[in-house]
Amino acid sequence: MAWYAYCLTEHQTLPNGTRTRRPFLLEGVQGVNGAAVLSYPSGEFAVIVSEYDHTASELDQKSAIEHARVVSNCFRNSTVLPFKFGTIFDSDDALRQAVRVNRRAFGLSVAKLRGKSEMHIKLIVRDGSLREAMIDVVLPDTVGGDYLSKLKVKASRERERQTKARALSVQVHKLFSPLEEEVSCKKVAPEGMLIDIAHLIDSKSVEKYQNRYTTAAKQLKNCEVAISGPWPPYHFLPGKLRTVAGNS
Repeated sequence: MAWYAYCLTEHQTLPNGTRTRRPFLLEGVQGVNGAAVLSYPSGEFAVIVSEYDHTASELDQKSAIEHARVVSNCFRNSTVLPFKFGTIFDSDDALRQAVRVNRRAFGLSVAKLRGKSEMHIKLIVRDGSLREAMIDVVLPDTVGGDYLSKLKVKASRERERQTKARALSVQVHKLFSPLEEEVSCKKVAPEGMLIDIAHLIDSKSVEKYQNRYTTAAKQLKNCEVAISGPWPPYHFLPGKLRTVAGNS
């Protein structure tokens, strides 16, 4: 039996409230391709899974939404370690082995993330001073003086964008005071910059965090600000947990 895996959680937090050695159905939850969702126990942990048929239709964007919905459903009641979308274990043994070899890392991660939530802030920067820095520099196909000159300009514009992004992320950090953060930055059409910030916070402070949005929107000049969450802690898993899987 192949299993599609959504996330790992603590067995004791699941609805049945008892220890069991066999997979059991999670009522009212629908998974990828409309499949039933089960809890597959392994010691103190449980892997949330659905039976998976390799001959069925390929996983697509709709499947990704269904995957996220299951993880979010579990997150309402317990700490979760989300698996990467498309994680499939080809057998019971493969699933048990994945939990067994990563048990210590799973335990440390669950302890770290218990009672924590992820919040997202998206800043779209449309600052006139960055207009030139937003323009792409096309490098010539051949090396030489022109190539080196344009390479220098390209690097300078990249540094300017990163400097602006760092300054804004520091300002956001002071406003929201997260436990941890992860920041990414990229250009967006036509002449703006998107800064995507993930914050790890205490779940009890979600409302307080959300209430700071108005202050942030006023203080972050020349920025469009959007906030969302709480989400499962997708950005705050140790790297090894992102890719723990069978075959996909």
